[in-house]
Amino acid sequence: MARLAQPQRIALGVEYHGGSFAGWQAQRIPGLLTVQETLESALGRVAAHPVTTVCAGRTDAGVHASGQVVHFDTDAARPLRAWVLGANALLPRSVSVQWTRTVASTFHARFSAEYRRYRYLILGRAQRPALLAGAVCHERRTLDADRMHEAAQCLLGERDFSSFRGAGCQSRTPMRRIERISVERVADLVTVDVTANAFLLHMVRNIAGSLLAIGRGDRPVDWLAEVLAARDRRRAGATAPAQGLYLVDVGYASHWGLPVSVQPPLLVC
Repeated sequence: MARLAQPQRIALGVEYHGGSFAGWQAQRIPGLLTVQETLESALGRVAAHPVTTVCAGRTDAGVHASGQVVHFDTDAARPLRAWVLGANALLPRSVSVQWTRTVASTFHARFSAEYRRYRYLILGRAQRPALLAGAVCHERRTLDADRMHEAAQCLLGERDFSSFRGAGCQSRTPMRRIERISVERVADLVTVDVTANAFLLHMVRNIAGSLLAIGRGDRPVDWLAEVLAARDRRRAGATAPAQGLYLVDVGYASHWGLPVSVQPPLLVC
């Protein structure tokens, strides 16, 4: 197959359902399925050489994505369309490449990102879901989304998020900057939508777990500010289940030439 004189860097937009995966990051353990290894296997067959990918956000086991961004380097001469069609022909139904672009060698899916946006979906009704099983967090009690939204506004800005930092987080600092956070209800579906420059391990799920306690009426609205100020993970609510979490958008400067994200509907599944 034809080869380029110099390797080029390719950026991909990737969507996946995380239910059958042990997270994004390759583990190189037989029988343990990860998104990264699954994608690299397909891309490697299209390229006819081993491919190593770098992603914008390493999602945990069970977490989904509609807006993951990935890059890899290759000297394989392929039209951009071939990366999409070829990879999707080889990938399982739970993973899909949405777009490809050739980018400068200085582009980095993780370090060039200006923000990440996550969405947490909660189905608030007495009976468990069937059609949405594995795609939402199920809460049997009625949630007060207005109280949750009001409480969440204390998280805006540059903050120390130690109270919402998962055990085993390898970040050198607990400081992160949340730019927007909202909680909305549409029928039985409550969405927590949060945009930040970056996130700590389990940060969104830990915030969602604390907001659930407020939405149920177990905690007052001003409790979340107290938890934030304490800088103590033991003060926050339980970690919300992984299946309700989606990486929906990663933002980059316009000069990289990547597609503008088209936001998915409230329910992403």
